[in-house]
This record gives sequence, C-alpha cells and structure tokens, in this order.
Amino acid sequence: MQKLRNEELNRKSVEEFRKAGKIPVLLVLDHLRSLNNVGSIFRTADAFLVEKIYLCGITACPPHREIQKTALGATESVIWEYRRETPPLIEQLKEEGYHIISLEQVQGSVSLEKYQFVFGKKYALVLGHEVKGVSQEVINLSHECLEIPQFGTKHSFNVAVSAGIVLWDYFLKTSKSNKKGGQK
Repeated sequence: MQKLRNEELNRKSVEEFRKAGKIPVLLVLDHLRSLNNVGSIFRTADAFLVEKIYLCGITACPPHREIQKTALGATESVIWEYRRETPPLIEQLKEEGYHIISLEQVQGSVSLEKYQFVFGKKYALVLGHEVKGVSQEVINLSHECLEIPQFGTKHSFNVAVSAGIVLWDYFLKTSKSNKKGGQK
C-alpha cells in the first residue's frame, strides 16, 4: 500500500463543494463554548456534504483563529448562519419540514443503532453545550432525541465526535438508496 498524496484525493474545490448535491441534514449548534469543537464540526460537515450549520447563542462564528485551526478552511465551503436564540430557529425549521432530532441523554431517547434514518427526509440535528447539553426548551421542541450507546465509565462523547458518529450513521443507513454521495 502506498499513502496517497493530497493531489490524489480528488478533493472538491470550494466552488465544486458549493455546487455539489448535499445531504438533507442541517446541524444546529446550541450554545457550544469550544471554538475547537465548532471548527471540528465544520470540517466534519464538509466531509459529509451537510446542507448548512446554524450557530446559536454563545456559539462563536467564523472567522476566528481558533475555529480556523480545526476547520482547516471548511468555514469557507459549508454554508452557515448565526441565530441568537435556538427555539425560534427550531420552530422555523419545523415549519420548513425538518425533522428535529436532539442528540441528548433523556428519558425515552432512541439508541442510535436502533434508529432508522429515512432517505430523502429532511433532518435538523441539534448538538448542545459541552457541559450542559441541549437545553430543555429545545428538547421539548424536538421530535425526538437520539443517544449514542456507550459502554465505558464516561457518560458522554465530545460534541464534535458525536456529530461525526451520527453523520456517519446517517450516511451508512441512507447510502444504499444514495449511491452518488449527495442529493437534493
């Protein structure tokens, strides 16, 4: 095996990325405090062709050196928008036909391995504050909550890791219907 050089990776330009079909998934960052997590989520959103990221509340916005450090330019490719309050955004997204899923440990949450994403359905995945999680008000507005199963001594994943796990799960569960790597 030979390691591939960057020019052999068939990476899209920012312009090609913007024109590419996206998965019908939005990410809603509900009061994230870590700029490195925000940047990492941008980079993951770029990798999976996520439609858009909403940065809410205290979540910092690009351009910022600490976001750029982990985003590696993904803030230029992924469309994003800032919203001061998360609940009105959730209401708006529901009206636009998005299925709202908060990633949170709650009574009645669905374990990720049991959840079946539906090809073509529009989703808004809500990721919460690194310590406090998704606010109860946003949980109350969500259609459902997903929980990533864990088997060790810790009770949570890093928020950026959680985004990657759920997006990969979405890709695996919808890829049989979606052989082109994007839709819309």
